[in-house]
Amino acid sequence: MTKKEKKDIKVVNIVVSTSLDHDIPLEKMAATLSNTEYNPEQFPGLVIRIKDPKTSALIFSSGKVVCTGARNMKEVKDSLQKIIKSLQKINVKITIEPKINIQNIVASGTVGMDLNLNTLAMKLDNTEYEPEQFPGLVYKLNQANATFLLFSNGKVVCTGTKSEKEVHSALDMLIVNLKKIKVK
Repeated sequence: MTKKEKKDIKVVNIVVSTSLDHDIPLEKMAATLSNTEYNPEQFPGLVIRIKDPKTSALIFSSGKVVCTGARNMKEVKDSLQKIIKSLQKINVKITIEPKINIQNIVASGTVGMDLNLNTLAMKLDNTEYEPEQFPGLVYKLNQANATFLLFSNGKVVCTGTKSEKEVHSALDMLIVNLKKIKVK
């Protein structure tokens, strides 16, 4: 690989779910905490925004939580601890260590080469490319359970993976597939 052909990818968002094993009084939470939004007529969950780390979570009355915005697992854990601390302010004591389930990891980066999206759309299976609608090509890499957005400048977004190792493995598979059809 030449200097231009430097692949690189970084996690930009981790989506996780967990259960706090405790009913949550969402109305009381919304009335007490300033960093929340709750409109049960439109959506049954409460949104809580955390400044540091910059994340958001949906909290449901059942105690289920979906957290998004973290870039690593430390940020995920820190966010969940801040939610648990917020709940203590309204006398909800969470005594369990929440089991974290990664739902999706989003990563962005580059394959280090320009891409001819028209050629890729014709030669790769499982693609969608409508340049009038969106400038990127959607490529489902089934063997890696990953979906990529590919752009002509070589930038990529990867979604659907569940670990950083899977992200890197999917990127390596993508590059192998691109080189097979000589993308230049």
